[in-house]
Amino acid sequence: MSRYVFKVPDLGEGTVSSEIVAWRVQVGDLVREDGPLLEMSTEKAVVEVPSPVSGRIVALHGGPGDVVAVGAELVVFETDAEAPAAAPKPATVAASVSRSVPAAVVQAAREAGIDLAAVAGSGPGGRIERADLAAVLPAGAAPQAGVTVASGPAPRSGVEEIKVIGVRRVIAERMAAAKRNIPHFSYVEEVDVTELESLRSFLNGRLPKGAPSYTYLPLLVAALVRVLETFPQCNAHYDAERNVVLRHSPVHVGIATQTADGLKVPVVRHAEALTLAGLAAEIRRVSDAARSGRASRTELGGSTITVTSLGKLGGIASTPVINSPEVAIIGVNKAVDRPVVINGQVVVRRMMNLSSSFDHRFVDGFDAAAMVQALKERLEHPATIFMSE
Repeated sequence: MSRYVFKVPDLGEGTVSSEIVAWRVQVGDLVREDGPLLEMSTEKAVVEVPSPVSGRIVALHGGPGDVVAVGAELVVFETDAEAPAAAPKPATVAASVSRSVPAAVVQAAREAGIDLAAVAGSGPGGRIERADLAAVLPAGAAPQAGVTVASGPAPRSGVEEIKVIGVRRVIAERMAAAKRNIPHFSYVEEVDVTELESLRSFLNGRLPKGAPSYTYLPLLVAALVRVLETFPQCNAHYDAERNVVLRHSPVHVGIATQTADGLKVPVVRHAEALTLAGLAAEIRRVSDAARSGRASRTELGGSTITVTSLGKLGGIASTPVINSPEVAIIGVNKAVDRPVVINGQVVVRRMMNLSSSFDHRFVDGFDAAAMVQALKERLEHPATIFMSE
């Protein structure tokens, strides 16, 4: 009998350990070389680790949520076993599906006589939700024996435990560290974006049919690039180990992006060298890559200042958390039509709030306010966005 011990690989960027997110196999499974083995998480992304050999799984070391060192034993294979020629065994698929389903859903499925292996999940990562079970039941189908149909709403019970692992764990740790170590202060200012909206509508009207339309974001980033020329202390990192502030000449803008795995910050590099069209295209590209899980480690790191926006859900004001080691983050709230007083007259204008946070150790309140006011001025007079001083 020949055995092969697979050890935790170095997943790049000098990682010394990685977290197990999910196993794709179980003991006894036959796997083929390069077939999916497990998912592991670094600080940047979740990576699918392929099998290095073909054979039968003899032992697995560690479970989801365990952080294991590079070089530690991970999987033991019996390589004399005959590897499968195609997909994993149905039992393996069923087991994999069961591990991705809440216990309550498994019990719903059992009572209704539904085979979870045949159910396509609509949740994050293929997670099977209650609605997915309803979708596989024929219309008007009678419930299986032992399933009680209530005449009205029934009280619910039970608690679903969700282990904090993978990207979500990294997000939680980074957010906690940022709030614990950085003395935040936030500054909120309203901006009249009526003229900016007029420019945006004009630019969108000139686009070829089917081309993605401009949002406020590339216009905001273009204005921010100009403003940072005057306020370089806001385009900086704090190196705590060396106690040094690093003011960056290039502007690498992080775009806070909501994904199925949680918040990610892909980076638009050298925003100062991009045209408005280039900014719009690159913002779309890196955001789409983050949402689809295709963003590389390089694309998810190295920002010098971050912009965060919830779009139409942006609310009136917010207090965004700084993306450490940066010293500033620009928050964008939703734009709405509101009555405002101009020259003694009440008129309707499109208004949008900027809610930004700064590291008070290195950005004084006066400088932060002056920077936001300069950004407001550019956005309210959008021709100045394209003027360098």
